[in-house]
Amino acid sequence: MDQRDEQEFAEYFVARREAVRRTAFLLCGDWHRADDLAQTAFVALHRRWRKVRDKGALDAYVRRTLVRAVIDESRRPWRRERFVDEVPDVPADDGALADAVVTREALVAGLRRVPPRQRAVLVLRFLEGLDVAGVAVALNCSEGTVKSQTSRGLAALREALGDSLDDLKSAS
Repeated sequence: MDQRDEQEFAEYFVARREAVRRTAFLLCGDWHRADDLAQTAFVALHRRWRKVRDKGALDAYVRRTLVRAVIDESRRPWRRERFVDEVPDVPADDGALADAVVTREALVAGLRRVPPRQRAVLVLRFLEGLDVAGVAVALNCSEGTVKSQTSRGLAALREALGDSLDDLKSAS
């Protein structure tokens, strides 16, 4: 790459790295893995930077690469998640911040228990704000698949949250 391309990539990276890292965290539930997955997505983008014609589609390319990396990694036997029977107690504070933290932790813990492809659909639809068509493009599947995976993912999330779901509803 020439110096101008490197500069453009560096500017894009600085502008988007935290958003990509947050999305990766929501997909995998671990900040260290999120860093690795975000790096994987940016490395893939860097390799293809000169071939990208539509710079407006960079976010979509990075998002798609990130989701594929999460799903691929979840299929590796050494990366299969292990769940514990008890969740550690979270110190309670009377403020709204404590409620937000507990709600966020419950949501992230619930998302970890949803299968990777369904988790990807839920994160892209409801946390990244993509519509059904946008998720279909990001995951390279049909809109019908997105709808069915959304339905199954929400059911799995409801089941994973269990009693926590009632607590979340009463808190809002």
